[in-house]
Amino acid sequence: MQYKDYYKTLGVARDASQDEIKRAYRKLARKYHPDVSKESDAEARFKEINEANEVLHDPEKRAAYDALGSGWRAGQDFRPPPGGGRRGNYRFNADDVGDFSDFFSSIFGRAFGGAEPPRRRGQDQTVRIALDLDEAYRGVTRQVRVESSGNARTLKVRIPAGVTQGRQIRLAGQGGAGLGGGPAGDLYLEVELKPHPHFTPDGRDIHLRLPLAPWEAALGAAVSVPTLGGTVSLKIPPGSQSGQRLRLKGRGLPGDPPGDTLVTLEIQAPPATTEAARRAYRKLAEQLDFNPRADLGV
Repeated sequence: MQYKDYYKTLGVARDASQDEIKRAYRKLARKYHPDVSKESDAEARFKEINEANEVLHDPEKRAAYDALGSGWRAGQDFRPPPGGGRRGNYRFNADDVGDFSDFFSSIFGRAFGGAEPPRRRGQDQTVRIALDLDEAYRGVTRQVRVESSGNARTLKVRIPAGVTQGRQIRLAGQGGAGLGGGPAGDLYLEVELKPHPHFTPDGRDIHLRLPLAPWEAALGAAVSVPTLGGTVSLKIPPGSQSGQRLRLKGRGLPGDPPGDTLVTLEIQAPPATTEAARRAYRKLAEQLDFNPRADLGV
């Protein structure tokens, strides 16, 4: 295994005070926290920073680490001293610290009066998975790449039909490895739905804006409407107006109950680009007593 220079990891001198160590750790933890960092190696760096802080912020563990001497270089081949290093009743902040490295365990792993290291459950992990709406509607099998403790693996995962934006799919025992024989954490796949050119999801419901010709809205009509499950016929009531919403029950994402497709009507006027079209509009203006701004009092 390789020697880890915890002082170098935190960017402090070997004689740094506890306040200096605390400030350095907080600065680096903010920079490399996986939830906010843009760095490609943020997760690995965050674990290294936490491990270094776990040792250096505790006077007993720091003293045991310093007892190894200062002649070591980061990355140098390292053999632990007999007995696993200095023994003592060390305390570990298992909730805040990620998986310990082999180097850490070689120094502190038997630091419980000669007992084995404590069993500790591995960390849960979250991986985002981007899906088309059609994939969310029908379900899909995907290859998911997972990285944990420097190791990468690929899982074949079946995404069920009807998943919604932000839903988390739990894969038990597929997260970070446990410590001291402890169980592995869980892996959560967080669904992110890609934008669709026509449909907008809202939970299991799907929103669609449907263009209509003026005569379809005025006289009523049966028109073809696309849905995730295929084209269906929708009856437009006579006298329909722009902004009016019609419901196609059960035509959204599947589930118990399934969602609906909510259709918002948009009346579009044909362009008056020909003389015939202009004559038709002039004839309508003459024959219809219609003022679209009557409600405005003008």
